[in-house]
Amino acid sequence: MTPERQTVPLQSVDVQVDVKDHVATVVSTLLYQNKEEKPIEAVFVFPMSSEAAVCHFSAKVGQTLIVAEVKEKKQAREEYDDALSSGQQAFLLEESDQSPDIFSMSVGSLPPGESASIRLEYVTELDVQADDALRFCLPAVLNPRYQPAGTEGSSVKVTSVPSSSVPYDLTFSARMESLRPVSKVESSCTMEPVNYLNENHTKASVKLAAGHKFDRDVELLIYYSDSHQPSAVVEAAQGSAKPGSLMGDPALMLSLYPEFPKDIMSSVSSTGEFVFLLDRSGSMDCNMSNMGTSVSRIASARDTLLLLLKSLPMGCFFNIYSFGSTFEQIFPESVKYRQKTMKKALKKVENMKANLGGTEILAPLKCIYSQACIPNQPRQLFVFTDGEVGNTKEVTNLVMSNAASHRCFSFGIGEGASTALINGLAKEGGGHAQFILGNDRMQPKVIQSLRFAMQPAVVDISVNWDLPKGVSATVLSPPLTSIFQGQRSLLYVQLTGKSKKAAEGCVTVKYSLAGHPTENKLNFSLQPVEDTGLTQEKEDTSHKKVDAAKKKVIDLSVQSGVSSSFTAFIAVNKTSGEAIQGPLLRRNVPLPEMAWSKHLPMPLPMPLPMPMPLPMPLRNVQMCFSPLRVDSRLIVKGAEEREKPLSIMELSESSFMSGSSGEEYIPPAASSSRRSAPKRKRASTSQATSSLSSSAPKRKRASTSQGRGRGRGQGPRHAGYAAVNLYEDDLARVQELITQRRNFERALIQNLSPEQCRDVLTKAVDGDPGVLFDIITNNAPPERNIH
Repeated sequence: MTPERQTVPLQSVDVQVDVKDHVATVVSTLLYQNKEEKPIEAVFVFPMSSEAAVCHFSAKVGQTLIVAEVKEKKQAREEYDDALSSGQQAFLLEESDQSPDIFSMSVGSLPPGESASIRLEYVTELDVQADDALRFCLPAVLNPRYQPAGTEGSSVKVTSVPSSSVPYDLTFSARMESLRPVSKVESSCTMEPVNYLNENHTKASVKLAAGHKFDRDVELLIYYSDSHQPSAVVEAAQGSAKPGSLMGDPALMLSLYPEFPKDIMSSVSSTGEFVFLLDRSGSMDCNMSNMGTSVSRIASARDTLLLLLKSLPMGCFFNIYSFGSTFEQIFPESVKYRQKTMKKALKKVENMKANLGGTEILAPLKCIYSQACIPNQPRQLFVFTDGEVGNTKEVTNLVMSNAASHRCFSFGIGEGASTALINGLAKEGGGHAQFILGNDRMQPKVIQSLRFAMQPAVVDISVNWDLPKGVSATVLSPPLTSIFQGQRSLLYVQLTGKSKKAAEGCVTVKYSLAGHPTENKLNFSLQPVEDTGLTQEKEDTSHKKVDAAKKKVIDLSVQSGVSSSFTAFIAVNKTSGEAIQGPLLRRNVPLPEMAWSKHLPMPLPMPLPMPMPLPMPLRNVQMCFSPLRVDSRLIVKGAEEREKPLSIMELSESSFMSGSSGEEYIPPAASSSRRSAPKRKRASTSQATSSLSSSAPKRKRASTSQGRGRGRGQGPRHAGYAAVNLYEDDLARVQELITQRRNFERALIQNLSPEQCRDVLTKAVDGDPGVLFDIITNNAPPERNIH
């Protein structure tokens, strides 16, 4: 059950991971069951690595298997809507328009008492850690994403419950296979002992211990012997595909570990300009994880930054910026690193708290890039954030446009940090990404990133091939933009033509290091092995190469059966017999929510509203909260009176949305009758998730700013109002909540004085007597909440 006492149709999740060398193939099986008396639509918004390439989606209902096809996203959504409108079963899987690490799975028209088994398959690269481990992460936590006003993108709305109350089970197993022995496997969760499947330990398996709580991501650290050895794997072509086509040719994955000449490295100066950007938004006061001993994210970020500051080389230049809704900097411009400036910076950092409001990272980045670079001091930017932003693409595009003037090294702080943002910053900025979790040994990761930053930038990178006659290579990976000493670089290649079984090839990577031409070579066999999932992985990387050509990406995605940001998986059960009758209830599958810092009270429980046309400066924020209901103890009067306590969502619609439309306002209790529109409204991946019931014969898609059910601005000008009596101590409490609680920082008021608070809370909106927010909620006596 959710906090709203709604039944959760998702019963269990089974995850099986098959790791071959550096690539993991993940198969997730999700079992849904409708235990209600009416047909339902189950919607599951969940996190996934931004590096993942989804290559299969299917549903089994009874004995019928429905395999999904990849289609252009708009077409897939329309087919899904049309199927549900006609009473058919349909299944939709799509990537968020703004963030590639968020997916939405819709299971539509599941009749009472029926079950459906959903199979989702994807492949992903494994990141190399500072201690040479390969890291696989199954995200369990999806943090709300903050969307600044006036920026591109959509605010992500997540249904969540306490980790101890997640109403479905998880089973997890992993199998590892490599040419090198598996020396050990570690995990952030309790695992059963490693089971070696052969004598030389090149094959092994592990399982998640029973009773796992959804309080953290499931992380595996896989250690291979001699992990720094370059390697090459050739995957055979698909027999049914046409030779010369993308799927009809062999695929090659090269794993390179460049070694820089020692004489060049010893002669390179380690000076530079080091700029640090620290996230001090309200969400940074959350715990690193839901484990009882976990520290806050801001404390972990501070420790990481302090360690870096103490490790900088003397004589370099540095500066420190911190941001939330506004940003600050310790020095007007970068200063020379000496004892005096270091002590000042350390003292300032030690006192930094998560009290600057929302996660608005664009403004400080623009300020940093506007500063002139110091001659002969290469700029290195370090970003520390939990990644809770909704405008990920806008941020990474800004970093990419300034990549020529700096390198960007990013640190994702805490469980649920956005892989799309953290990896995107490092990729577009030519740097390296690290994820700092609650149980991590921080020092090796920090020192590794600093070591990379002090290496000279590698330029003029080229890749040359020496292949047998009649064989050619087409690199499908994005161009190599950064190479670091001892750090793995992967290349995905399409091999065209035929070769003898014993044939070999050679690849040479050439580059300039501190003005010195350098090269590394690798000889490899062209003998294919069994299917390893490289084909899907190379498709994912090729999307980036042709990002500007949307049609080409769509064609490539459809041809290969790998989803992209422009496509989606759609499956329709056309053999289900009679059309499913009756209203369709929407049920949102919850994720575990993160615990707040022990230094602060838990945030006020709030529902998940849609973006609202708030008066300025309230318009600067959108809500991204836990979906718990609030007993507001307010009575809305107007079109009709209600004694039932309302949620902030309902109050918002009756007041803040007034004047936006001429449609009649219908409270949620009476909303089912209103939803008999000519076409059913439907939200995209990142939109609001309100309850849905529809018996309409035809469905209608909502615009990108709307959620399912009520659209934006549907209250009448004078639909309803409520007045809140405020006293001076109440205003002081409001001001405290503004600076200390993320929910209020994001949803209500940012950096307002007590006078401005009173103004906003009591000023009429379009002639209505009050603005409807239950500011003082739980701690104020009922008689002071209602006027």
